[in-house]
Amino acid sequence: MIKVGIVGYGNLGKGVHSAVENAQDLKLVGIFTRRNVQDIKPIIETKVYSVNELEKFKGKIDVLLLCGGSATDLPNTTINYLKDFNTVDSFDTHAKIPDYYKKLEKVAKANKKLCAISIGWDPGLFSIARELFGAVLPNGNDYTFWGKGVSQGHSDAIRRIEGVIDAVQFTVPIDSAVNRVKKGLNPTLSAGEKHSRECFVAVKDDADKKLIEKQIKQMPNYFADYKTTVNFVSQSEVKKIRGKLPHGGFVIRTGESSEKTKDILEFSLKLDSNPEFTGSVLTAYARAIAKMAKEGFTGVMTVYDIPLKYLSSLTNEELRKRVL
Repeated sequence: MIKVGIVGYGNLGKGVHSAVENAQDLKLVGIFTRRNVQDIKPIIETKVYSVNELEKFKGKIDVLLLCGGSATDLPNTTINYLKDFNTVDSFDTHAKIPDYYKKLEKVAKANKKLCAISIGWDPGLFSIARELFGAVLPNGNDYTFWGKGVSQGHSDAIRRIEGVIDAVQFTVPIDSAVNRVKKGLNPTLSAGEKHSRECFVAVKDDADKKLIEKQIKQMPNYFADYKTTVNFVSQSEVKKIRGKLPHGGFVIRTGESSEKTKDILEFSLKLDSNPEFTGSVLTAYARAIAKMAKEGFTGVMTVYDIPLKYLSSLTNEELRKRVL
């Protein structure tokens, strides 16, 4: 039985909790939080601890699933957890992944730990699709579209702004761009030509709305390169708009396998709950990290470094017989 711990219990933490409960080979040791332990209400009865108690669990947890945000949380906390535990996280700021990798690699190797970073569906499953499609169809172009759906990372980034009470951000594909790609026209598209961003934000009564809107629209790596609409609404309206946090998207590669022979490859997802699905991906990779750590692997890994067989609870023989 693989023993896991959940660090952070927002939407993603709850999604991970559901996934762990559905996995017969994983056992949840506990939820670890920086908040008041009494304020945490698990969706399924389990023990809740302060993160300050993690030291007591050294050697008792195979993998920690880190469910913090990518804007300010994971970059500052993962390195500390990695000193004592194998970890899996969903760091999703694409432009900063190389630096994040280098920062953690030294710590992981020095402490003989193993961690998987940037695990989810993008980066994550979509990353695999892009690499696979590019390998089998080298003469072509990649296009990735997200949404329409709620981006947890972008919503979290807005909530970090002073004066913001709550926020939800929808990523919206631009239909004209999608249609051009699906017709095989191979257009050159900037990030802002593929998507727009729509934000619903609740703020404190004395907040400077103009300043907050400016901070959102100018935020690098999140909003600066996109047409962004900011709607100020009440906190109750934000909760209503958020719903179950739906999301999805698709990766398309268009190209030629030979002259005048066109191919279009597509991988798509349509999700009722972004955090629940992301939690399911994290949980599968937690299984992989536990198996590989037991075999002696150390360092930092992405989806490109982890063979698919490690994700499954099935044996290699069962995979060949039932899945291949």
